Amino acid sequence: MAERDDDRPGHYDGAAGGLEALRSVARAIRAQGTPAAISRTLLDANQVEGFDCPGCAWPDPDHRSSFEFCENGAKAVAWEATPKRATPALFAAHTVTELRAKADHWLEDQGRLTDPLRYDATTDRYVAATWDEAFDAIGARLRALPSPDAAAFYTSGRTSNEAAFLWQLYARVFGTNNLPDCSNLCHEATSVGLPASLGVGKGTVSLADFDDTTLLLSFGHNPGTNHPRMLATLRRLAQRGVPIVAFNPLRERGLERFRSPQHAADYVSPRGVELATHYFQPKIGSDPYVVQGIAKRLFELDASEDDVLDRAFLAGHTSGLAAFRSGVESLAWDEIVARTGLGVADFDAVARLYAASPATIVAYGMGITQHVHGTQSVRQLANLLLLRGNVGRRGAGICPVRGHSNVQGDRTVGINERPSAAFLDRLESAFGVPMPRRPGVAVVEAIGAMEAGTVRALIGLGGNFGVAAPDPARTLAALGRLDLTVGIQTKLNRTHLHPGREAWILPCLGRTDRDDGPAGSRFVTVEDSMSMVHASRGMKPPPSDAVRSEPAIVADLAAATLPASRVRWSWLAEDYDRIRELIERTVDGFERYNERVRMPGGFRLPNAAAQRRWNTSSGRAEFAPPHAERGPDAGAGALRLTTIRSHDQYNTTVYGYDDRYRGVHGRRDVLFVSAADLASRGWQAGQRVDVTVRGEPSRCLAGLTLVEYAIAPGGCAAYYPEANVLVALEHHDPDSRTPAYKSIWVDVVRRP
Repeated sequence: MAERDDDRPGHYDGAAGGLEALRSVARAIRAQGTPAAISRTLLDANQVEGFDCPGCAWPDPDHRSSFEFCENGAKAVAWEATPKRATPALFAAHTVTELRAKADHWLEDQGRLTDPLRYDATTDRYVAATWDEAFDAIGARLRALPSPDAAAFYTSGRTSNEAAFLWQLYARVFGTNNLPDCSNLCHEATSVGLPASLGVGKGTVSLADFDDTTLLLSFGHNPGTNHPRMLATLRRLAQRGVPIVAFNPLRERGLERFRSPQHAADYVSPRGVELATHYFQPKIGSDPYVVQGIAKRLFELDASEDDVLDRAFLAGHTSGLAAFRSGVESLAWDEIVARTGLGVADFDAVARLYAASPATIVAYGMGITQHVHGTQSVRQLANLLLLRGNVGRRGAGICPVRGHSNVQGDRTVGINERPSAAFLDRLESAFGVPMPRRPGVAVVEAIGAMEAGTVRALIGLGGNFGVAAPDPARTLAALGRLDLTVGIQTKLNRTHLHPGREAWILPCLGRTDRDDGPAGSRFVTVEDSMSMVHASRGMKPPPSDAVRSEPAIVADLAAATLPASRVRWSWLAEDYDRIRELIERTVDGFERYNERVRMPGGFRLPNAAAQRRWNTSSGRAEFAPPHAERGPDAGAGALRLTTIRSHDQYNTTVYGYDDRYRGVHGRRDVLFVSAADLASRGWQAGQRVDVTVRGEPSRCLAGLTLVEYAIAPGGCAAYYPEANVLVALEHHDPDSRTPAYKSIWVDVVRRP
């Protein structure tokens, strides 16, 4: 049965997945020009002897099919495996100023970079250069900085464990902990909040736990677009009859129903497989009060029924319960209802499901973390699980759903601007080199330091720093004032078009590319969202003979920058086993790294909290006190805006201009608003509006078209990264410094 749709923006009849997903994949592959070659490459995605899909960090199952990729993963692979090439001829034909006028989609759609490029300010063009010229010039410029802390080493979560380990070592031997990374922009609230609560900075569940759970509570994420491989897991839960309770301000098709393209039985029902058994739409930014409302009702049930709380676990493993309980019980139901938009009966229903569940998983995404209270929201979720002992139990635990395919692994191997003293001690012991002990800068701090002139150089290992960061006007202007900008990337992006006084683009291998070394083909390793470490081996030829691997580029940069270093950089990059041996010596959990990563499926890193060992200051799992809203409400007339990604998008990369599940086609200049808000304000879908930040009218996103959508009243949504103009550099979670992309009070003014 074909999926159904109509032309009304905001409306989509079909299930997630299904035949339209297959058609979308086919269109994405055809758009790149070599369908047969890209299709063959896709068959290697997420296979034991293949490459790890760059599309997301959802784990691979133990028993894999021939088609272990989803629609968005296929788009990511097609985008990288394209035969299109951004050769020096492209840059000879266009000045940087001319390229700035192009759309971001156009820039990346020019294809894979093929040669090292140097910015020539006299002609305003990037020109071809040799690798030796690049390394010598970059090394000399870095050595000329007034201090090692005048450089910042940015990292994308696509980077492998091997490249990331060398990268942090390069920065630290150079003398700085300035290692801002993409985690600072997404799940840093997890990395700060969970250690305070549970003693670990990552989730506690494995993929196998989903086979044993009896309840899934899902907060603030959209699996249909951001991590579609999770849909197969949700499908299995639904078929087992496991309640799936979704909390999301927007109705998202990937939480409602799904058709697996690999299961013909899913087409028997006109709606596919129903996923969420309960779907609640709280007000944007009300997550801490949603969790505290569930906890309050749980305490009320506990006062009248037996065995609601896990008293043995609470007494033996936790601290701070009394203060949390007292604070939650003092919250008035009127306040909880007013702040969340949910009713007392809703909280009662969820609390009773939770009280009846022997094993519960809480999964969450950036709808939780990208708020001014992101860290507090994460800690409230941990509180909820602790009440019934749902950490360190089979089928139970916390599951932060990561985006980039190795963002968790990068952090594990040392990409952290605030490293532990123990990790630095191990590096010093392994290399005999003093390591810097001063805290480094996260992304928002790095931008401020660039503006202040204390950071003079930015070297980016992947990513699109200037577009991913908040406050793009300030960020891009700050980039242009630097002494040095370097981008190690597979494709051209907007960050390259705001060069410093000296600027370089260095082309690197992608996840799908074959990596040949002196002893033959090499593989790298990655860590997924559930702490599984496994190999990734590209199969297709590189885009040109000049393109190098990330570990090789990092090693040669380090050797050129630090000619007197005791570290044998080039020797390490020749054989990645040597890098993995150093990771084994300096990072917990990597014993017999080279042996175990060669086993099918790899190995799982140890997780102390999953074993009920709490690496907190008290040695116990810590309840956080209840959250109280910081600052006053924005006032009458304001809407709270959240940024979202479209279905044709992965992070800052826009594959196309359709957002199928939200019924938007061929455009991104839209503002999603509820029917209730349209009616109460006298607006109509299709009208054009300007969106300004409450109290900052000069911060404006102009000319959006209103789209009626099932979103909680009082809120609205626009696409990231276009809406980043509404996010001030200072608008972030004070605990984790994560930009509050999903919590912006705005005024919406209809155009005449």
